[in-house]
Amino acid sequence: MAKKVTRRSFLKRVFGSLFTVTGVGTGGYYYAGHIEPKLLDINHHTIDKKTIPKSFNDFKIVQFSDTHLGFQYDKHQLIELIEKINKLKPDIIFFTGDLMDAPNKYPEGNQLIPLLKKLHAPFGKFAIYGNHDHGGYGSDIYKSIMEQAEFKLLQNSNQQISLLDGSAIYIIGIDDAMLGRPDLEAALNGVPEDSFKILLSHAPDLADAASAFNIQFQLSGHSHGGQIKMPFIGALVKPPFAEIYHEGFYEIGDTPLTLYVNRGIGTTRLPFRFLSKPELTVFTLSAE
Repeated sequence: MAKKVTRRSFLKRVFGSLFTVTGVGTGGYYYAGHIEPKLLDINHHTIDKKTIPKSFNDFKIVQFSDTHLGFQYDKHQLIELIEKINKLKPDIIFFTGDLMDAPNKYPEGNQLIPLLKKLHAPFGKFAIYGNHDHGGYGSDIYKSIMEQAEFKLLQNSNQQISLLDGSAIYIIGIDDAMLGRPDLEAALNGVPEDSFKILLSHAPDLADAASAFNIQFQLSGHSHGGQIKMPFIGALVKPPFAEIYHEGFYEIGDTPLTLYVNRGIGTTRLPFRFLSKPELTVFTLSAE
């Protein structure tokens, strides 16, 4: 016989369910705003390509991106990040854009120079522009900080990385797609067609165009991995030029071009991360 549901027991169930939903919502809000943004994934990947010279076997790359200092991320967290990067002992370091959230409103810009200068990589440190680096009249501010911190800023240009045996790879950096003027043809000027090329592009969706230039590997940021992701729905935030590719590995074109989209370190607009933890990425080259 079915148990009779009294008005009192019915109200008890309803309010119990409401309190459960409210509790989960409050807990999720706290987690997304105060816990996940401070977590850090250090992800390790191997990149196998026929065009990688054998001498570059085990060559270690560290990529970090999208710190957005001044919004939710501060210089004390940056100090901890720098220590973690140096402990990885990279051969080369790439920063793929958006250092400060609003460069012209960030009062401690000059204090970033000695901190970033502490990053060490024997084959150099390279950076590109993100949209926030250009935004708010920040182009010159960002350039000054990065160059004084001994980063090579690649803006539609390239750099050869050579070893003692004469083998080389090429680092290509293009301007930001939203607020800059990316020019792949200019960036590739002087780069041998059959060489191994690493493209740094803040905007991941430029990979479709880059795949036509015999570029084998692209590193991007910008998307924050969606920043907020929901089960069965996916990324809620997909900014322009990160609408097609927003997290992890993709294979594009006939070459193919391997694209990796880093989730970044900080946040922007909304001070939350949910199911999209901050990321530091380590790539080890392997000649096939």
